[in-house]
Amino acid sequence: MTLWIMGGSVWNEASGRLENKHIRVEGATIAEIVDGSAAPDTGSAEVIDATGKLVSAGFIDMHVHLRDPGFEYKEDIETGTKSAAKGGFTTIACMPNTRPVTDTPETVQYVLNKAKEAGVVKVLPYAAITKNELGRELTDFAALKAAGAIGFTDDGVGVQNAQMMKDAMALAKSLDMPVIAHCEDDSLVKGLFVSEGEFARKNGLKGIPNESEAIHVGRDVLLAEATGVHYHVCHVSTEQSVRLIRLAKSIGVNVTAEVCPHHLVLSDEDIPGMDANWKMNPPLRTPRDVQAVIEGLEDGTIDMIVTDHAPHSAEEKAKGMQLAPFGIVGFETAFPLLYTKFVLTGKWTLGFLLRRMTADPAKVFRLAEGRLEEGAPADITIIDLDSERTVVPETFASKSKNTPFGGWKLQGWPVATVVNGKVVWSE
Repeated sequence: MTLWIMGGSVWNEASGRLENKHIRVEGATIAEIVDGSAAPDTGSAEVIDATGKLVSAGFIDMHVHLRDPGFEYKEDIETGTKSAAKGGFTTIACMPNTRPVTDTPETVQYVLNKAKEAGVVKVLPYAAITKNELGRELTDFAALKAAGAIGFTDDGVGVQNAQMMKDAMALAKSLDMPVIAHCEDDSLVKGLFVSEGEFARKNGLKGIPNESEAIHVGRDVLLAEATGVHYHVCHVSTEQSVRLIRLAKSIGVNVTAEVCPHHLVLSDEDIPGMDANWKMNPPLRTPRDVQAVIEGLEDGTIDMIVTDHAPHSAEEKAKGMQLAPFGIVGFETAFPLLYTKFVLTGKWTLGFLLRRMTADPAKVFRLAEGRLEEGAPADITIIDLDSERTVVPETFASKSKNTPFGGWKLQGWPVATVVNGKVVWSE
């Protein structure tokens, strides 16, 4: 099947500007990208008119929660991938803190099979580091890799035991697989739900200290140096973590890192009250931390942007800040949020934002995707950069609506998403 995407604006990394192009897709591959000044003969091909729109490689999100198996009332693979497609994401990597935990080859296969049957974007499953994510016994890394897992993580909980983490890293290194870490020292966070900062002080709350994250980052970069594993830090949120990762990179440790949109645009001082849609893990930190993660992303200390899409039901979030689960949904607001806050204000170029959402995660995790080039997979996102809309959570394709961004006016919304040459979502 042939598909032409006609007259869209494509970012040229070399020139640092947008250029008018026509893109021909054959099957699941980008076959040709030609100058947009003259219309080619499209014959009987399917045609998308992208005039006045940005055409990008499909976004890649290496940290998402699809809640399937076990928590399908929050999200499932069908609704989660539809939400991802609506946000312009074409490849997503799902975390193993499901029920059952994704800690056996059978559960990895379940995720892959269901994604093939019901999913609309590419789904890459992570497997757990420890059985049931309890931190007591390593999973069968070799069998999980053979089943299709792309890396190992106990996301949702930090691996508390240093020897367990070192053993995991050594085993992952022997299999040429990455270890992805949720960095959190349980002894510093028990029973706490907001960051140690202005909001906690104002409300008389004991807060989660920055060290709870940074202690694990420091420990793990030393273990990564000792084992040589590719070590990837989840959802970096503190100035101390950025400093440690920067130092580790400077001495050649194979460490990479990610940051979420909410940690780039919100601080604890923005929290309006005890509304659980502002409760996430890591929690929103101080303005100083926000500045540090922005600078870390800009200078390459942090390699990529992820959403940590974490759906929860309205009933769960209605329990209030103290009792509700941590997490917010992220697919459908990620690009417009960052485009509005950083590109339109002149802080970032459009190319920088696109790179951190496409080519950079692909490079870190050695994926074929993330490139808008001839011969690359035909995973493509089309965006109306001029479209300004208000965030209305009720319109999300996700089952869950838990976001702090309801009512925000944002610009730059995806309007069509192509995966393997097929339009999987379109306005």
